[in-house]
Amino acid sequence: MKNLFAFLAVLGMLSFGVSGIAFAQEDVETQQAPVETPQTPAEVLQPEQDQPLHQEIKRIFIEGGAGFMGVVLLALIFGLAIAIERILYLNFATTNTEKLLLEVEEALEHGGVEEAKEVCRNTRGPVASIFYQGLSKFDEGIDVVEKSVVAYGGVQTGLLEKNMTWISLFISIAPMLGFMGTVIGMIAAFDSIEAAGDISPSLVAGGIKVALITTVSGLVVAIILQVFYNYIASKVDALVNTMEDASISLIDILVKHNLKK
Repeated sequence: MKNLFAFLAVLGMLSFGVSGIAFAQEDVETQQAPVETPQTPAEVLQPEQDQPLHQEIKRIFIEGGAGFMGVVLLALIFGLAIAIERILYLNFATTNTEKLLLEVEEALEHGGVEEAKEVCRNTRGPVASIFYQGLSKFDEGIDVVEKSVVAYGGVQTGLLEKNMTWISLFISIAPMLGFMGTVIGMIAAFDSIEAAGDISPSLVAGGIKVALITTVSGLVVAIILQVFYNYIASKVDALVNTMEDASISLIDILVKHNLKK
């Protein structure tokens, strides 16, 4: 019996020693293992911040919904196309009126009305067209010339302002589409709450995010087109003022030429 107790005591001491060695090895491994530090929000968002601009725009476009975002994008494309066409047309319509008036006056002195009409025919722009119409009525008197210049000046003003109403339409419709997307996004958020039977931030956030993206997109499109619209309107006003001033100068030149005859 004493030998049995002695054997059990020795076995217990051995098992306790093995357990102590095992715990010691676990402590050493724990101390040697690298401690993983939690990532900060800035580190988590870093990959998204490093994305290219076109990828970020694509992601926002998809999250905003292809339906309304596509319509807003079409409004931007059509508005920019019309604006660029108007800018090119107005730049080509710009004429050096002082040089044209000198050439017309010299032509009247040397070759008469027909030579002056030829000068206007070879010059592009609304001012030259108005001059040509006025010179065509020179034989009917100065009063008829003045009425013809005024009437044709109105026609040229209409051509300068052509398609500007479409730009104004796209400026107005883009924010409306954005606000419609806002309403639809809020409706989708409340439908999600009703279906889940509980108010959860994750349920509401999706609809609100779509609403905000569509609203911002519509406002951005309207701002861009408004800048182009104001630039075009200022160009048209400047050309109209130039046309009126040049028309008055043409009448004065014709009066002087008529008195010399």
